[in-house]
Amino acid sequence: MDRVLGFHVPCLALLLVLTTTWAEDRLISPSQLEMFVDELPDMPRIHGFDVVNGVPKPKQLRIGMFKKEWKFHRDLPPTPVFAYGVSKNNATVPGPTIEAIHIVDTYVTWENHLPLKHILPWDPTIPTAIPATKKGIPTVVHLHGSIGEPESDGHAESWFTNGFVEKGPTWTKKTYHYHNFQQPGNLWYHDHAMGLTRVNLLAGLVGAYIIRHPEVEAPLGLPYGDEFDRILMVFDRSFSINGSIYMNSTGNNPSIHPQWQPEYFGDAIIVNGKAWPRMTVRRRKYRFRIINASNARFFRFFFTNGLGFIHVAADSVYLEEPVVTNETLLAPSEVADVVVDFSTSKSDTVILANSANYPFPDGDPVNEANKKVMKFIVKKDLEVDPWRVPKKLIKYPFPKLSSASQTRYIAMYEYTSDIDEPTHLYINGKAYEEPVTETPKEGTTEVWNVINLTEDNHPLHIHLGLFVVMDQTELINIDEFKACMSKLNDAIKCQMDKYARGKKLEVQAHEKGWKNVYKMTPGYVTKIAVRFGYIHSNASYAFDATADPGYVYHCHILDHEDNVMMRPLKIIR
Repeated sequence: MDRVLGFHVPCLALLLVLTTTWAEDRLISPSQLEMFVDELPDMPRIHGFDVVNGVPKPKQLRIGMFKKEWKFHRDLPPTPVFAYGVSKNNATVPGPTIEAIHIVDTYVTWENHLPLKHILPWDPTIPTAIPATKKGIPTVVHLHGSIGEPESDGHAESWFTNGFVEKGPTWTKKTYHYHNFQQPGNLWYHDHAMGLTRVNLLAGLVGAYIIRHPEVEAPLGLPYGDEFDRILMVFDRSFSINGSIYMNSTGNNPSIHPQWQPEYFGDAIIVNGKAWPRMTVRRRKYRFRIINASNARFFRFFFTNGLGFIHVAADSVYLEEPVVTNETLLAPSEVADVVVDFSTSKSDTVILANSANYPFPDGDPVNEANKKVMKFIVKKDLEVDPWRVPKKLIKYPFPKLSSASQTRYIAMYEYTSDIDEPTHLYINGKAYEEPVTETPKEGTTEVWNVINLTEDNHPLHIHLGLFVVMDQTELINIDEFKACMSKLNDAIKCQMDKYARGKKLEVQAHEKGWKNVYKMTPGYVTKIAVRFGYIHSNASYAFDATADPGYVYHCHILDHEDNVMMRPLKIIR
């Protein structure tokens, strides 16, 4: 096979099919869509456990992926989507919220019922899951934030097509086993197929997953129940005038990658499957588990009337104590778990708004469409509110750097063409398929120095591992350091410590706890302490973490992950 910039190029026929069968439709202007006309949906809730004689027991679920039509807005034609659900009729975008119980096993058979051809354009010149028959849409489900077995992690090469007719090289089994042994918190599931993650998520393959621990959480007194404890899954989309999801069909380097572009940004802001929805709330406390499920868009959320966010957890882990902020910045795949007290609202309506540039941090400022997220209509009457936010939440031990077993250097690179347009991104200058270099020992803590040599902020996600951000330090004389890294690709030989001597960025108080994603600031070294073991218990993993196919770590800007800011991660004993 021929190679272009280190990537395998499939046969010309496939490229011709790609470029000649996709016709760009005209885009609908977001100004044509009235905001706040659709009610905020609450996605279907599925228990990942049975109750027998009052005791939770393991449960087997079957959740499919279906092509169907979805109404993103009252005035948009129905949109073809890919949706998760227990049936095509019940499938939704986002998919159903799965509610699991701590230490009670959940088994899910993820079933691909998708058609032979994708509803969106995709690019075979980046490393991509392509069935041998060129028929069918590869999918595989990753439970983001899970501390779980490798065989059920949703490895990028463990994909499968409709009816499991074709399977990827690391595919292991049809039914995934989620042990739910970890701490209570917020997870979410999404597609993770090699080279197709960005298009499969754009098509709709996302959903929330909560692990509850009633004995630990109930005493906290936080808002609870279907009305007061809500998922807000937020992402951006553009639409053609026929209602279909719009994705560019021409790459920024079309002679190299006919379709791939470095970031996808949509004009409309979607919450729980509706564009700029509205929600009527009572004058009392609500808990919102806000998940940024965008491909590339960062959100800096704030309320237009000054209401605050009371942070109780970040990503999949509770904070030790609540933190109040007036705004919160969420990168793609980050989760902010907050309580909002509407009894303190000085107005009867309030907009949840956004002020984050795109790309972040130095891209375009927000416009009229993407600076508004959703509207809350606050009822006038004050109510008796039984919910509270305690002064102390859940305390987990912090990592001790003195006992770290290994120090690693993780460098992020972006490569450009002769016209100075991005062609691909690598971690540590290595292609994804090169041999694994990160082999943490089970039960240990490691220090990772993440060196961002690009101009973008990259949200780093480590499968299996939880980490604490220790500090962020600016690189001085960065061009000199970049030149050395480009030549040697070795932070020690290039004397990183000589350059990591600039200003320090303070880690926000609500992000000082355990995280599974963090924003890697461009031109900085971010030091994180990564734990490859449970944080709530000294017990060994409830599974064999050393089994194949292992894990990965990657940038969670999906367009970067697909091309290919991702590396394998193998746990050893």
